[in-house]
Amino acid sequence: MTAPVSSRVRGRDGVEVAVHRWGAPGERPVVVLQHGFAADSIRNWQASGVVAALLADGREVVAVDARGHGASDKPHEPERYGERAMATDLAEVADALDLDRFDLAGYSMGGIVSLVLAGTDQRVRRLVVGGIGAGVVERGGLDTRAVRSTALVSALETDDPASIPDPTAAAFRAFADSTGADRLALAAHVRAINTEPLPLADIAAPTLVVAGDADPLAVRPQVLADAISGARLVTVPGDHLGAVRTPEFVAALVGFLGDDGGS
Repeated sequence: MTAPVSSRVRGRDGVEVAVHRWGAPGERPVVVLQHGFAADSIRNWQASGVVAALLADGREVVAVDARGHGASDKPHEPERYGERAMATDLAEVADALDLDRFDLAGYSMGGIVSLVLAGTDQRVRRLVVGGIGAGVVERGGLDTRAVRSTALVSALETDDPASIPDPTAAAFRAFADSTGADRLALAAHVRAINTEPLPLADIAAPTLVVAGDADPLAVRPQVLADAISGARLVTVPGDHLGAVRTPEFVAALVGFLGDDGGS
């Protein structure tokens, strides 16, 4: 696949995020992608086949490395983080690229970010969120019943991964190590995760919720779908780190964004 054209956009607080673009403008709106926690645009969206499938469907693709991730700035202060700050970054990217209408897809942390943006920015035409479920409605975001934020912070900050008792937190630590992530930046974000109610009732864009059938962070996804007017739910095989890479996930995302004939 052709390498993306990459640039940087400065946020309102001075933090710069990396923006990756594939394809060329067409008749249908661009698709904006926001990756999950400890991942980045390339690993989450290009390696999974989502970018290639969208390009084959004739879409221009923009993927944003969230602050603290990928090629974006990685401050270590919790006050620089949270899904609402990341949603503001997405809005800034849309402004910088002069996007007056776009489709939006987010996974896990990126799904929460995308819900915030879709509830506050009318430029979002269609929305796909994956890797999240009832916790978004009942906890405001990360399902802390599946993994406590304190356990996740400890797992990211410890010098000894073998000492991590929580299996879900240990899996995230292993994933962060495998991607070469800045663990202190990730821990800063976890300290700032959203716990307040999200603007789900204000989302006007047609929405698809996609959840892995073995994903502990996306349990009871119908609760989330029911909280968004007219939202649909698709269940695909896989756990939290695996579902996004399945052909079923890719097909659901691309199909939903294109099933309206481009209106």
